Amino acid sequence: MVKLETRDNQFILNGEPIQIISGAIHYFRVVPEYWEDRLLKLKACGFNTVETYVPWNLHEPEEGQFNFEGFANLTRFLTIANNLGLYAIVRPSPYICAEWEFGGLPYWLLEDDNMRLRCTYEPYLEKVRNYFDVLLPMLKPYLSTNGGAIIAMQIENEYGSYGNDTNYLQEMKTIYEQHDIDVLLFTSDGPEDSMLQGGMIQGVLETVNFGSNAERAFNQLKKYQPNGPLMCMEFWNGWFDHWFEEHHERNPKEVANEFETMLQQGASVNFYMFHGGTNFGFYNGANHIENYEPTVTSYDYDAPLNEYGEPTEKYFLIRDVIQTHFGKVPEELPEQMERKAFGSVQLKQRTNLLDSLDKLSERNHSYDIKNMEKMGQDYGFILYETKIAGPRDNGKLFLQDVHDRALVYVDEKYIGTIERWSDNKYIELSIPENGVKLSILVENMGRINYGPLLKDRKGITEGVRFENQFLYDWNIYRLKMDDLSRLDFMDIKPDEASPQSTPAFYQGHITIEEPADTIIHLNGWIKGVVFVNGFNLGRYWEVGPQKSLYLPGPLLKKGENQFIIFEQHGTKNREIWLKKDS
Repeated sequence: MVKLETRDNQFILNGEPIQIISGAIHYFRVVPEYWEDRLLKLKACGFNTVETYVPWNLHEPEEGQFNFEGFANLTRFLTIANNLGLYAIVRPSPYICAEWEFGGLPYWLLEDDNMRLRCTYEPYLEKVRNYFDVLLPMLKPYLSTNGGAIIAMQIENEYGSYGNDTNYLQEMKTIYEQHDIDVLLFTSDGPEDSMLQGGMIQGVLETVNFGSNAERAFNQLKKYQPNGPLMCMEFWNGWFDHWFEEHHERNPKEVANEFETMLQQGASVNFYMFHGGTNFGFYNGANHIENYEPTVTSYDYDAPLNEYGEPTEKYFLIRDVIQTHFGKVPEELPEQMERKAFGSVQLKQRTNLLDSLDKLSERNHSYDIKNMEKMGQDYGFILYETKIAGPRDNGKLFLQDVHDRALVYVDEKYIGTIERWSDNKYIELSIPENGVKLSILVENMGRINYGPLLKDRKGITEGVRFENQFLYDWNIYRLKMDDLSRLDFMDIKPDEASPQSTPAFYQGHITIEEPADTIIHLNGWIKGVVFVNGFNLGRYWEVGPQKSLYLPGPLLKKGENQFIIFEQHGTKNREIWLKKDS
């Protein structure tokens, strides 16, 4: 039986001391066809372990409905790791943060107005138990004690940054033990007094997360855990991006030096991230410290393997440190995946969103505004329609607590945008004698994944007012964008102008002889979502920092490939470009 244990301030595996050199690769951010390639590159860098979170919302998208196929096939990922001779650290938690939508929690928790998250609130714990009753038995055969790759599992994630309900942590530990999870259990927190006090319990190893100043971080850990091995469970060697920001980069030599310092202290290290991957679909999260800040589609993270799975300067410097410290000759890197330029895709057909509502959703009538969660909707967009009687003099239209970005139309003509993070909270308009139809398209740009504002319900969460008068009698359309097959596209005439500020779907096709990775360039497009052969590739937005989208080769096929772009504001072009470079 292979079991990771702690003794004499070090990790012991098979009776021998071990320094765990681990890298985070999230199976759910990488196309399954590339899992082996990324894991081989991890091993070729000299690492002995892979670490991954497990997002609850991916595996139980609707309550009681479970998904472990495709991107969600965790056991296949673990099998590949085991076959390659890698150990695995698995972090179900059930909260993961990870800049992932709602920190991995499923949206349907928020259907309960009284929900309390990550504490001993029994309705929450009941749903965690139900999920773990399915997940943990699946993982049990993959424990190292049963011949599998998993040497350690996390019971909660950075809990001291959220709460101090140690009874809750004890309950999480008990759930694992009831399922006979007999590998090492651990928690991870920032190296601050409050975080360590709130996130630790007896009998569970504590680890720390940081990006620099390892000596201070480990000294803090030793104050609370003097006899445990030192481990940085998240060494932040890069960082993630929000829209409107510059792309984050960290000096590779600085990363390598910090890593070497930790090794010299006898510490184990998990690189967060080793390979970031991509926030496909609508799974990006958001932060809210002072303002709401949604994360971009790319999760490149300035990691040793970039978003495309290519080794960077940081990769080779880290490999050199490992070789010097352990005297280990690095294995040969697998051949790099080919990237190709396929030229332009002509988007020759279009259909307007407001003309296609019945193709995308049923109309739901409600006397009042309802948020997405009350409508049983997870991701995407939601559209609200009502009538405003006239005449009315010029007044202010308020969207009270809109989450997150709303486009407003009067009689299907665009009149303005209201964004959660903007100081502009209203639109001025007057109502003619015959009244108007008011339409409001709201985009869920990602539920908050970290901090005290986790309960981030989407859509319009309070109501819509004209001056002080709340408006009632609404039609509501749930626009999940998970099936576009019913859309009716019409050819665009060559001399026809593109409608500006009108949300529309554009369709085009391209024939490909040999699929390969490529990069989609969207010059002239403003904001929207790209679908390739029915797969939601993610969001784009001209504000940056991300100006292109990574398209992995396995999402293409030999022959004809379909591209649909949902553009919210109109476009200057009717083509996109598939290039080799970003």
